[in-house]
Amino acid sequence: MAKYPTEPLKCWKKAKELREQYYLNYARCKETGGIRWSGSAWALDAIPAGLGNDVYSLTGEPYGAAVALDKKFNQECQNAAESAGFARDLCAYMRTYWGSIYLDKYLFGGPFPKPDFNFQTQICCSHAKWYQHASKIENTPVNFIDVSVGPYKDLTEERLMYVTNQGLESIEWMEKITGRKYNDELFIEAVKNEMRSTSLWAEICCLNKAKPAPLDEKTMYSLYVLATLSKSSKWCADFYEECRDEVKDRVARGIAAVPNERARVMSDTQPPWAFLKVFRYLEEYGAVSIGSLYTFGLEGIWETKPDGTWGPRTTPMELGIEITTREQAMKLYCDWNLSKPQWQHFYDPRLKTEMMKTIVKEWGVDGVMLHLNRGCEGLSLGIMENRLGLAAAGIPVMTYEGNMGDDREFDMGRTQNRVDSFMETLNIKRDFVHA
Repeated sequence: MAKYPTEPLKCWKKAKELREQYYLNYARCKETGGIRWSGSAWALDAIPAGLGNDVYSLTGEPYGAAVALDKKFNQECQNAAESAGFARDLCAYMRTYWGSIYLDKYLFGGPFPKPDFNFQTQICCSHAKWYQHASKIENTPVNFIDVSVGPYKDLTEERLMYVTNQGLESIEWMEKITGRKYNDELFIEAVKNEMRSTSLWAEICCLNKAKPAPLDEKTMYSLYVLATLSKSSKWCADFYEECRDEVKDRVARGIAAVPNERARVMSDTQPPWAFLKVFRYLEEYGAVSIGSLYTFGLEGIWETKPDGTWGPRTTPMELGIEITTREQAMKLYCDWNLSKPQWQHFYDPRLKTEMMKTIVKEWGVDGVMLHLNRGCEGLSLGIMENRLGLAAAGIPVMTYEGNMGDDREFDMGRTQNRVDSFMETLNIKRDFVHA
């Protein structure tokens, strides 16, 4: 039964259009002499931006997630990777991406658009191997930046400069392989855009502390993805500003994502993309998934505010810092990225548990749903330690098994049964049952 008013998100259509345009721009940029590069959603994408205004990227994980929604094509990609000798327990996105190259088929039509170079950060256990192999089969130059220097709370000047110097060296490498002169002004502008995008996304997520929640996580997936595509672009930062203003307005007017909201849950890691209807099933119980550390912190940049709460990180621009040189921009940029929440748990699962407990407390979460995601070794690292840590804090937790990018490893009926049992422990009954 509806308790709150609801309405569609006005910027929804624009978000879908921006996403589609991103993939088409990448495919078509060679028609006008542009540059294509590929890397992960965690690649330092402000750096290639200095090569010109006609530089376009293809980020691997969002591409893999998009393919996962097309079950037939995804199966073809998985089969192609397996036929090449790669095991099913590797990163599902990586296998899909490789399979798409092997098949020479692009999800958005035509042959797979070969990049001019691959450019990647190394922190996840799969990332370097992903683009090392992609470069081998595409015969494409590749460059890696090692960002695995320990948790941000332990960052030293030496560790920061280790990453900063790699970033500066990568510029020289890009100039050499593209034959283009690097433009520091474009780089500085891209750094500022990325800081705006990632701070604004955190601000949008903070607005979900409101009751009723103005956004549900299934909707948030279509919004956060823009930062995973091109967080250093002006169009991304500008869109998040527009989105932030709309979500603020929804909070002020009491507009709910789930009109029958009476319970708040949070998830973890990537969802099973081919089965997002699991989030609609939650709504039959009046349960809204307010987000997750994954949705908030994959691209959102956060800080602890003076009052002890979690909020968007203050940008150097807001602090009155004028960014004028390549070296200064690179150092600020690397520091910004090294504070990314989702990079912290690679070093110690307890860091992730504490961040999850913060979300539970500040977003008013009643229970946590952990996806034991066999498709992502990186974000599932330490997940059972997280379960124990949350349970020890008295937080109700359920787990379900699946794979974000391989629908052969997800059982919808079994997962619904686990949701039913979990809602029973939270003392929540369904509002309605499908015939």
